[in-house]
This record gives sequence, structure tokens and C-alpha cells, in this order.
Amino acid sequence: MSDKIDFKIPLESYDYFESSEFVVGKISLIIDGAIKSGQNRILVQTNLKRGLPLENINKVAGPFVEAWALEKFEDIVSDTGNGYNLINVQAGRRLDMFDIILQFKRKNDKGSYISANVDVKATAEDIETSGRSPNITSFARIRTEYIKDPDYIFIILSLKHRVYVEKDSRIGMTNGIMEVVGHAVYDLKYVSSADICYNPALGTGQIQIRDIHYVSKENRTTWEFVQMLDTKFIASKGQQSWFELARKFEWIKEDI
Repeated sequence: MSDKIDFKIPLESYDYFESSEFVVGKISLIIDGAIKSGQNRILVQTNLKRGLPLENINKVAGPFVEAWALEKFEDIVSDTGNGYNLINVQAGRRLDMFDIILQFKRKNDKGSYISANVDVKATAEDIETSGRSPNITSFARIRTEYIKDPDYIFIILSLKHRVYVEKDSRIGMTNGIMEVVGHAVYDLKYVSSADICYNPALGTGQIQIRDIHYVSKENRTTWEFVQMLDTKFIASKGQQSWFELARKFEWIKEDI
């Protein structure tokens, strides 16, 4: 990277790490509570004689599991006195980078609110390759978000599920049961460099995680994070392609 480039350097707040840990902890507690209390089953009823096509169920399970997660958060926020400090839940739109926005209020800290953008990833327990190199987000979009807001919190919520069927002989229907059996929560900014890879396919390329079930943490600043992403992009597409994006998305300072 040329020393002559005048970068826009994002500087996060002094308490970003604390805010990130707070959000990750609360999300984990909410999902863990839903699983342990038995609120982790999704029922899908079908009149197909063979029941659900289990060999392809992973193709359709994702949206069901994402909807389940949204519902769990909505159940919590409906209780204004909930113990998780969750005050608002909003579903993402179709083309958003995230599936859910969660807003928390920090306890004993007047006027302090934290927004977390959550990307829900569903993986099948019984499929060995499930969770390998899932697309997380576009390189240009996520880098731009961190320039616009150095305190941007992008959370990956990984939900592991299994599916089985039960025949209801009374009505001749088959119940397909999707059961959420495990979870993990990561702040993308702190996912280790070794666990993040760049796939040049699709637009400006996709940021991926090598194996969503096994992720190491690496504490870093926002500036260190975007530099790491830049390094992976440039190794694949070259510095000139990076510079063209930098000008287009205004990641650098230029005289007008």
C-alpha cells in the first residue's frame, strides 16, 4: 500500500471493546436461555407421504431458523422489564447486510444505547461441510460501514440445528421438527485474520469465515480491521482495483 495515500482513518470510542462484549454476552444469554428452556423447536407440517425431504432440508432450514431467532428477541423485548436490557428489535430488509438490529441500554449508564447489526447463520448438525466458508458480507459494503461509523458493531450469530420427522397418524400428516441445538456469537471485527478469507466472486468480493464452528478471537482497532481486509483484497485483486474502490466509496482523502 502506497505511503502517499491519505487514508480516512476510523477511530472507535474508548469503550468499544466493552460495548462489544456486552452485546455478545447478552445475545448469547438470550439464545442459550431459549435452548435450555425447550423453546428451540420449529414445527413444519406437511401432507407429503415421505415427509420433509431431509437430504435437502438445509436449503430451506436457514430462513426458518432466522425467523426463530427474530421471534426469540421479540419475545424478550415485549417484556419492558427484561433482564437483558434489550429495548428494541427490528428485522432487516431483503438487501440489508444484517438480518436483525438489536438495541440495548447499558445498565447504570444514562443515555447510553448500543445498536448491534446481527447476521444469523444456520448450520446443520449432521452435515459435515455445513458452516464452511459462508458468505458474510460484501468487502466494499462492510469496509464503508466502518469508515462511516468506527463504532459499528456487526455480530455473527451462528445457530446449529438438526431436523427429524414425526408421523401424526391421527391426521395423516408429518411433522418436520427443526431443533436449534447450539450457538456461537462473534463480533466480526474481532474474528482472527486466519479465520477470515476473501472470495473475489460477486461484485467487490465476499468476506467469508473459513469454519463458523471454530473461530478464534483477535482484539484489534477498527483501523487495524479495515487494513486487514484491505490486505486480503489486494492479495486477490491488486492495489489498482483497491484504489478504484477507495475513490468510489471515499475511503481516502483527495483534493477536489
